[in-house]
Amino acid sequence: MKLATVIHDTGEHPAAVLEEERRVILLDRAARILSPEPDPTLQSVLAIIEGGAAARAAADRIVADPPEEAVVRFDDVVWRSPLPRPPQIRDFGGFMDHFRNARARMEGVPVERVELPPIQQERPLYYVANRLAVAGHEAEVRWPLYSSVIDYELEFACVLGRGGMDITREAAGSHIFGYTIFNDFTARDTQREEISTGLGLSKSKDFADANVLGPWIVTADELGDPYQLQMTARINGVEVSRGTSADMDHTFADMIAFTSTSTRLYPGEVLCSGTVPTGCGVEHGRFLQPGDTVELEVSGIGVLRNKVITT
Repeated sequence: MKLATVIHDTGEHPAAVLEEERRVILLDRAARILSPEPDPTLQSVLAIIEGGAAARAAADRIVADPPEEAVVRFDDVVWRSPLPRPPQIRDFGGFMDHFRNARARMEGVPVERVELPPIQQERPLYYVANRLAVAGHEAEVRWPLYSSVIDYELEFACVLGRGGMDITREAAGSHIFGYTIFNDFTARDTQREEISTGLGLSKSKDFADANVLGPWIVTADELGDPYQLQMTARINGVEVSRGTSADMDHTFADMIAFTSTSTRLYPGEVLCSGTVPTGCGVEHGRFLQPGDTVELEVSGIGVLRNKVITT
């Protein structure tokens, strides 16, 4: 199943996506049509995730035979992030070759001469992103006033279906609800300034609509193997990045086990893969310009499209 959050008739709705038909089923509307008693587990995508097997079964029943009044065309909806207010977003460094490529470019040295810190290779390190600065498919991303170098980052993410603490790698897969695409827009000039202080990332990653998720969440049972996905980025229709999730050095199981150590995780949390090798402008010297349209495509999930604008 593909689950999205859309705006239709001024209201926000959880929706099941019929991609080939280019239609969506408004699940909350369908539930109201089929039963006089509202189903609280079908009021949002997060509620469906938190509702577990019972909520999924209710959604499956609607998708099998949806009332026509609850089915609308792609052209008649506005896409939001599938989780407009995720409980948490963590962005990991899952691909070591991304860091090697980026450091080689910035330092002007061959990639083979780049040595990463051992801790970076041993642990799936992450930062906590601003979960309130989230946008979705087709949203226009505003260029922050303080930056002149804006970059895209080609990533995908898992969404937790179950929480927990001290989750083992072996059990981690059963905690994943599904997967989505993540574009981690970054103010690169600001990032350089912040890194020089040793205090970590701040405004380089924290501006309006900087964290783009979508276009929808594909449930784990539908996607299959998340480590055999082709990942591509295009700017104004021209391919600029291509990679594969098979190159991940730290898997989502590693990330879940590491993050949950002495820390409680919750359903709906988003764990992002980090940038696939070649998956951002800093790796090949091609940054975004006002008016550029960025498309991130991940096989089995879909295409996430956004335009960068000036305010």
